[in-house]
Amino acid sequence: MKLNELIRKFEVYTTIEEGNLLEKFDGKMIPEQFTERELRVIENLVKKSLVRKVIDNGKLHLVKNGRKPF
Repeated sequence: MKLNELIRKFEVYTTIEEGNLLEKFDGKMIPEQFTERELRVIENLVKKSLVRKVIDNGKLHLVKNGRKPF
């Protein structure tokens, strides 16, 4: 039996603040676009695997997980 068959609906719990920040993501974004508080929230989203850190040409970019960064 596959895990997908056991778990019909898989959701990751997010706070209201995390959800609002996830809605702001549009493609690749740089950390300088966010406030210090938002960066802290983004770190939590990275831990939850909802946001990825991607290095492109030596620069750090933030990408919403599940989408291709390029």
